Amino acid sequence: MPTLVNYSGDDEFYSGSSCYPNQGLFGSYVDVYCPPSKRARISAPFSFEGSFLEQVSKPSIEVLPDECLFEILRRLQGGKERSSCACVSRKWLSMLTSIRRIEMPSKLENEVVSSSDVDMISSDEDQELKSDGYLTRCVVGKKATDTRLAAISVGTSSRGGLGKLSIRGSNTVRGVTDVGLSAIARGCPSLKSLSLWNVPCVGDAGLYEIAKGCPMLEKLDLCQCPSISSRGLMAIAENCPNLTALNIESCSKIGNDGLQAVGRFCSKLQSVSIRDCPLVGDHGVSSLLSSASLVLSKVKLQALNITDFSIAVIGHYGKAITNLNLIGLQNVSEKGFSVIKNAQGLQKLVSLAITSCRGITDTSLEAMGKGCVNLKQMCLRKCCFVSDNGLVAFAKVATSLESLQLEECNRVTQAGIVGALSNCGTKLKSLALVKCMGIKDITSEVSMPSPCRSLRSLSIRNCPGFGSVSLAMVGSLCPQLQDIDLSGLYGITDAGILPLLENCEEGLVKVNLSDCFNLTDEVVIALAKFHGGTVESLNLDGCRKITDASLAAIAEDCLLLRDLDLSKCAITDSGISALSNANQINLQVLSLSGCSDVTNKSAFFLKKLGETLVGLNLQHCNSISSRTVELLVESLWRCDILA
Repeated sequence: MPTLVNYSGDDEFYSGSSCYPNQGLFGSYVDVYCPPSKRARISAPFSFEGSFLEQVSKPSIEVLPDECLFEILRRLQGGKERSSCACVSRKWLSMLTSIRRIEMPSKLENEVVSSSDVDMISSDEDQELKSDGYLTRCVVGKKATDTRLAAISVGTSSRGGLGKLSIRGSNTVRGVTDVGLSAIARGCPSLKSLSLWNVPCVGDAGLYEIAKGCPMLEKLDLCQCPSISSRGLMAIAENCPNLTALNIESCSKIGNDGLQAVGRFCSKLQSVSIRDCPLVGDHGVSSLLSSASLVLSKVKLQALNITDFSIAVIGHYGKAITNLNLIGLQNVSEKGFSVIKNAQGLQKLVSLAITSCRGITDTSLEAMGKGCVNLKQMCLRKCCFVSDNGLVAFAKVATSLESLQLEECNRVTQAGIVGALSNCGTKLKSLALVKCMGIKDITSEVSMPSPCRSLRSLSIRNCPGFGSVSLAMVGSLCPQLQDIDLSGLYGITDAGILPLLENCEEGLVKVNLSDCFNLTDEVVIALAKFHGGTVESLNLDGCRKITDASLAAIAEDCLLLRDLDLSKCAITDSGISALSNANQINLQVLSLSGCSDVTNKSAFFLKKLGETLVGLNLQHCNSISSRTVELLVESLWRCDILA
């Protein structure tokens, strides 16, 4: 008889005119489970007597009262036997899921997992054993049904049940409801993590069953669950004191009462994320944060109807918060963010990210810098009221800052960037600018400020106004750079990047120049000359003026290069030949995507490189035939080839 542990959830239960009607957990009739390509079982034999078939009535276990059947099923020896019995019919599956673990005999309740059971479990397509020792299962889309959850519950109950369950979406016809979640609650008392995404038919009743049956729950993730309200969340809070992480997103019925209960009962809560819940306001957020202030370390608030009051509570009570992410809080003003300066509660805050908040101005940015004395990472996205003055003032007071990222802050100009670099102190290690349209190339002479010798990583991506003059100045300001990312700066030329390469004293390790259309071989030759002994990763994707001369320089001087991207460069077979003839180069990843001048002749050279290659990209190499690719796949069997 098939075991339920490896039941995939796709086989159908065929309904019919059962002789034994029963109102069960999954329907008002008995459905016999039939594996594919097998005929349905017949519980009573037929006798061929006379001119017609006569069914001979014989004793059947189905005639037993439910109470007797319950007692039989709960005494089954081992998980395999229970799984096999659950395959008989929906009635048996329903009854098995109604048996709580504490209702099993003590010998079975304490059953130890055997090696054969583990092998059987690990063969399941969705189920795996994690390193921390408990089972995990993720059901997605059409496979997410009550019957499948019941099968999971029965099949794993003898092994302590699941430790982690994720449900992504739901079957549109017979999706997950409170019934399926109740089955999990009965069979998986050791459940530690539950994630529900887009399950509209699961409501408070299902969450209540989880709260009652899974007191060890530590992580709860609810996303797009319109039927779950504050009552369900309150049940979790009151019955699951070990809750450490809570994520609520787009749950229209969860409001302040639920968050207040979490703050009152979940004293171990360490991480909370609340997004797009219209009923959540200042009362719920402030109650949660003030009650859980001793251990709560990670907070994310996005698109909520909260005001300055909630930010003030964070400033006063966020004594344990190390990571704070605030997104789209349109009702928080400049005054609300400025309160953080005097509140002095965020002394342990290490990482702060703020996106699309109108209250972030020059004044409030400086105030947060003063109030968060241990802040190391700052990220500002789409903060349209931050200008050069605020950025420089923040850099002066944030003396512990190690990483600064600005994205789509369009009032910040080149002057603000230079001012921040010269006033940031001695700890800033990373600066990233992304899509800052206010940055324009310098057209007049400016005085050179003191250099920022602590900066190791510089990323300026997709800032079209950033030109060669600005880059040369930044290069002179940052002599200790090791990683540079200038992707999408199509305005820079050799004249801008050559001074940067010459001024880097420590030696560059990672260089990304993708889509810098105007760079030529002169840049790569200089890079190989000055930094050949240190560079490990080089991205030249889209640099159309890069030719075989660059590959010759790389082959001769870049001894530590591991990752090379030459996509859409003007290289030929000669360049690949030079690369393969290098004495000490040990390339591991090579991308030639879109290099139309590389032909089948390069196959021999690629095989020579293949001794160290683990990844090779030949997509859109139109001059390389499919047969050549097949031969490369055969010979470079250790290398993943994308073609």
